[in-house]
Amino acid sequence: MESKNPVFSRQAKNQQQGWGSPPPTPEQLQGMYNTPSYAPPAQRTMTIDDVVVRGFITLGTLVVSAAVAWVLNLGMVAAIAGVIVGLVLALVISFRSSTNPALILGYSVAYGVAVGVISHVYNDLYSGIVFQAVVGTALAFAAMLTVYSLRIIRVTPKFTKFVVAAGLGLMGLMLINLVAGFFIPEGIGIRSGGVLAYVFSIAAILIGCFFLLLDFDEVERGVRNGAPEKYSWLMAFGLTVTLVWIYLEILRLLSYFSSSD
Repeated sequence: MESKNPVFSRQAKNQQQGWGSPPPTPEQLQGMYNTPSYAPPAQRTMTIDDVVVRGFITLGTLVVSAAVAWVLNLGMVAAIAGVIVGLVLALVISFRSSTNPALILGYSVAYGVAVGVISHVYNDLYSGIVFQAVVGTALAFAAMLTVYSLRIIRVTPKFTKFVVAAGLGLMGLMLINLVAGFFIPEGIGIRSGGVLAYVFSIAAILIGCFFLLLDFDEVERGVRNGAPEKYSWLMAFGLTVTLVWIYLEILRLLSYFSSSD
């Protein structure tokens, strides 16, 4: 008669499945001996140091490719090609949340070529402007890191929505200006060097700095939540994209106040 006690029922089942089974063969015993008695190590999680190292690699690759493009003076055709390739890679990385180092470093090389050519053109027109833009970008990064560390501005969901909406608005205005440029000289005037252009560039720099705060918050949350180490590549990519954005906008803004040689 079958017992209603679950403990006894489990014992009976074990006897049927295990105790009455034939002894293991020598091959089975050897397999049991070769099986490791410990669990495989857990996947390493991301740290701040991982992001810093990947950030130096990603940004360093961009700087080196920019320097090569500057020295070789590759020209605007190479710059346009770099922008197109870099934009495609950036979209792939962003929409797929890819952590593939090849894609991320490929973006750095492509956009580095574009940045190098553009910087060379600006420096020919306005001597010393590139150095000023680099210093300005470094100061903006340091200022936003300080602001974030001291929690002077807190990254809340409301703040994030505002920054993203402002960024989309800027890109929309740039697209409208591009299309209008085919029909009206200088488009809607946000890149013509007038007062509206000053306001637009300043707004673009400020929003770029706000995006740095979002990047810092993303890194901190990733470390806190135990994101896999490979995601440090994606964090480094985000920081690099934002820094390039700020640098190019500072470069353009400074050109409005510089005199050509």
